[in-house]
Amino acid sequence: MSTTTPLLQQTIEPDEAISAPASNARPAAAPVVLTPGNSQQMATNASDAESGIAGIFRQSAHPAVLFFLYFFRIAAIAVYVLCGLFTDNYVVSTVVVVVLLSMDFWNCRNVSGRTLVGLRFWNQVDEDGESYWVFESRDPSRPANPVDSKMFWIALYTFPAAWLLLFVVSIIRFNVSFVPIVILALVFNITLVIGYTYADRDAKQRWATGIATSGWNLGMGGIGGQIVGGVMKNSVGKLFG
Repeated sequence: MSTTTPLLQQTIEPDEAISAPASNARPAAAPVVLTPGNSQQMATNASDAESGIAGIFRQSAHPAVLFFLYFFRIAAIAVYVLCGLFTDNYVVSTVVVVVLLSMDFWNCRNVSGRTLVGLRFWNQVDEDGESYWVFESRDPSRPANPVDSKMFWIALYTFPAAWLLLFVVSIIRFNVSFVPIVILALVFNITLVIGYTYADRDAKQRWATGIATSGWNLGMGGIGGQIVGGVMKNSVGKLFG
C-alpha cells in the first residue's frame, strides 16, 4: 500500500501540471484570431471598389456626360442583339436602333468630346464649294481629367470593333435584313474615330508649334530658336503624321 501512494501522486501531479499550461496556451492563441486579416480584406475591397464602376464615376469630373456616352452606345447594341426576344417587328427594331445611334453620334460629337477631352470637329463648306475639316481643342494649360480621357478613348475605339464583329456575325448567319443597320452604325462610329483622331493630332501639333515658337525661344533667339523650333515641328510631325 505504501508503494501505490507515491505512484498515484506521480501520475496525477504531472497530469495537472500539463493540463494547466494547456489551458493557458489556448487563451494565448485566442488573440491571434484573424483581426488583421479582416482589416486587410477591407482595404483590398476598398481599392477594388475604387477601381470599379462606382470609383470611375466618383473620380470623373463629368459623371453625367460619361454615363450618357456609354448609355447610348450600350443601348444601341443591346437593342440590336435582343430585339428578337421582345418583338418580331423589324420596323420597330430598326427605328429604335437608328434613333439610339443618331443620339449617340450627336452626343459624342457635340457634348462628350468637347466636355471629356476638350476636342471638337466638324465639316465646313467654303464659298467655293470646297469642304474641309475644322478642329477645335482645349487650351493645353487646362488638361482633361485622366479618368474622363481614358474612358472616352476606350469607348471611341471599342464600340466600332463590337459593331464590326456583329457585321461579321450577320454575314455568316445570312441575316441580310439587319446588315444595313450595322453598316450605318459602322459609318457613325468610324466617322467619330477619324474625326477625333485627327482633332487630337491637330491639337498636339499646334501645342508643339506653340512651344517651339514661344516657350523654347525664351533666351534662345535667332538661329538657336529657329533650330529648336524646326526640331520640335519635325519630330511631332513624324510622330503624329
